[in-house]
Amino acid sequence: MEEERAESAPDLELAFLAKQDLSTLSVEDLHARIGAMEAEIERCRQAVNARGATRDAADKLFKL
Repeated sequence: MEEERAESAPDLELAFLAKQDLSTLSVEDLHARIGAMEAEIERCRQAVNARGATRDAADKLFKL
């Protein structure tokens, strides 16, 4: 259920994270948060690259 909500409104999830009070988190929690965000950034980069590869393949196909 939580995963479904996040998929339906990713901008709301990001807005929540951006407003969260970081002063209540421990150093360990902050490092874990950074790691999770870095993993998500990498996942987004891979999705962008995959879409670019798909578009390049389609462009080549239609240029024939």
